[in-house]
Amino acid sequence: MSTPVFERQAPDPRLVDAALAGSRQRVLWRDELADVPRFDTFEGRLEADLVVVGGGYLGLWTALLAVRRNPGTRVVLLEAQQIGWAASGRNGGFCDASLTHGADNGRRRWPHEYDLLERLGQENLDALVQDVAELGIDAELEKVGFLDVATEPHQLAWLEADGGAQLLDEAGVQALVHSPTYLGAVRHEGDGVLVNPAKLAAGLARAAAGLGVQVFEHSPVTAVRPLRDSAAVVVETAAGLVRAPRVALATNVFPSLLARTRLMTVPVYDYVIATAPLTSDQLSSIGWAGREGIADLANHFHYYRRTQDDRIVFGGYDAIFRRQVRVAHEDRPATFRTLASHLLTTFPQLEGIEITHRWAGAIDTCTQFCAFHGLAAGGRVAYSAGFTGLGVGATRFAAQVMLDRLAGEVTERTELEMVRRKPLPFPPEPFATIGVEATRWSLDQADHREGQRNLLLRALDAVGLGFDS
Repeated sequence: MSTPVFERQAPDPRLVDAALAGSRQRVLWRDELADVPRFDTFEGRLEADLVVVGGGYLGLWTALLAVRRNPGTRVVLLEAQQIGWAASGRNGGFCDASLTHGADNGRRRWPHEYDLLERLGQENLDALVQDVAELGIDAELEKVGFLDVATEPHQLAWLEADGGAQLLDEAGVQALVHSPTYLGAVRHEGDGVLVNPAKLAAGLARAAAGLGVQVFEHSPVTAVRPLRDSAAVVVETAAGLVRAPRVALATNVFPSLLARTRLMTVPVYDYVIATAPLTSDQLSSIGWAGREGIADLANHFHYYRRTQDDRIVFGGYDAIFRRQVRVAHEDRPATFRTLASHLLTTFPQLEGIEITHRWAGAIDTCTQFCAFHGLAAGGRVAYSAGFTGLGVGATRFAAQVMLDRLAGEVTERTELEMVRRKPLPFPPEPFATIGVEATRWSLDQADHREGQRNLLLRALDAVGLGFDS
């Protein structure tokens, strides 16, 4: 067994307590959103050409792109809470070109079409950046590089296997970002951007409404009923219904409105902390002038970035499986302490830093670890879900897939094996919990055994269920 650096070099617990002492259980991005768009609650009856269920990135992109494709299309969007309230307003703001949750996952699952997936992903990212500019969305979008850093000696070989990126040795990476935990890195350029996630969601909602989309908040959908005697689908809420020939389901981590997909995703909670804005001396002590988005290479990995006002947002590591999405799952003091400890291990020169925000959110994961897509009700209802934490960019692509399929169009997107093939469902309880917890324990053991995967992980790899993040 080897002891990871975050255990070997853990700071004094009193420093962790002091850093967290003044923190609040609030989402930084939404806390700083000065101009929050507000929309009415739906009631009554409406006729539409398309109903979109869900007001996160997937639903917003679907509604927006539907109207841009065909101006004058009557689109109704129904959100159960507030626009961007869930994962779309809580994530780290890493917008990656990958549609497959990274190259390794994509090559392993769809080796014959991976080059096409990579091209489509890059085109989607480029189009997203262009859309944000053309629509005048202030998403604080930054075209910065991404760093994948090795913090353990066995991870250096993984860096060398990452083609198409700039390989940095220990001195090279520490010249960019001054952390004693870094042993090497690869730097990616052009295949990702950083955004303020809440501002992106708010901006997409304003843009959609400005193009004529009828957006409703606090309007949870209770049922989706295809009518047998017509081509219409009825979408019901507690206060009314909308009738339309096409419906796009963008509910992601929340229980599916279709029975066939309810075992396709499970919620996994991700936890995040954010510091107070760094002083000029603190910034000088850590370098990071390139403002890169950073992630390390462990199975239980961290991701972190600088914000526009020079805070550090630091998340990941403890991905906690839950059977249901509940606000009570968002407060996990042990995990916030772990993150604070690991932040101070990464940057010990920030001793005395104040953590101002701590929060969590549920990720919709599936057994292929990236989005899956489908049709129901004879092609009248489309759905996508399962983004597994990398949906900031991939949701735009998924919106295009749903719109293609609802229109009956055959495109490069709809012909992808990734789009046509469904992941294996999770088993029912209690087997899902047992399996997820056993896998999580095994991944932690691999991090303590220089990356060596045990029998369970090797068996999951063999049947296509393994994941090496």
